[in-house]
Amino acid sequence: MKALLAGALLTVFALALNQSSRAQSTDKTEGTARSAKERLIGAWRLAWEEEQGADGKMQHIVDHQGIIVYTPDGHMSVQIMLPTTASLREDKNPVKYEQGGYEAYYGTFELNEQAHTVTHHVQGALVRTLIGKDLTRVYSFSNGQLILKSSRPDEHWTIAWEHYCPTHKCL
Repeated sequence: MKALLAGALLTVFALALNQSSRAQSTDKTEGTARSAKERLIGAWRLAWEEEQGADGKMQHIVDHQGIIVYTPDGHMSVQIMLPTTASLREDKNPVKYEQGGYEAYYGTFELNEQAHTVTHHVQGALVRTLIGKDLTRVYSFSNGQLILKSSRPDEHWTIAWEHYCPTHKCL
């Protein structure tokens, strides 16, 4: 009986190790074995942001904090906290996303893998003028990060997110 139990435990351990190494190798190869939606699902923390400064040049920003979440059933939520001084800067974007240095909205999302876009259908937001809007983002995956850019030609920003659980072990 002990030998049978030990054999079963070894089998379970081997299967778990194999699954883990497959997930890690998939992540290292930019997830070619998984669909874009499967790669998108989960919680992501803000890594960095680039946006156009008052001088028209792109500025690399790393002092923002935030989280974006995509659920398997098609819901999403995003929150970003800007440092106190950031809320005083001149905003070059035609759409107002933040208020008082804080950005937050939630809703559903739709992925278009052929166009490499994800559209956030805003159902609730701190900035009420966003409610009911469709915010389309161009996405890519690079070096384990989710990169989002506005699809609008008059908005010049890029934001990068890092998965909280890159191998989905915490799900």
